[in-house]
Amino acid sequence: MPAPDPIESIKFVMEQRGLTVHDLTDVFGRTNRAYEVLNHKRPLSLAMIRKLHQNFGIPADVLIAA
Repeated sequence: MPAPDPIESIKFVMEQRGLTVHDLTDVFGRTNRAYEVLNHKRPLSLAMIRKLHQNFGIPADVLIAA
């Protein structure tokens, strides 16, 4: 079974919790950066991975696969 896509994992958590891109500005810094990540235009940085793991409980090993 293939590992889940990190971006799809983020989108799943957003959908389950009713979050918008604006809710992720603490993680990504700016709204446009969040859109870039969610559209596979920018890779996740180590700092983003840490914040996503700490703030939203997304397993770090899933996010590192980006």
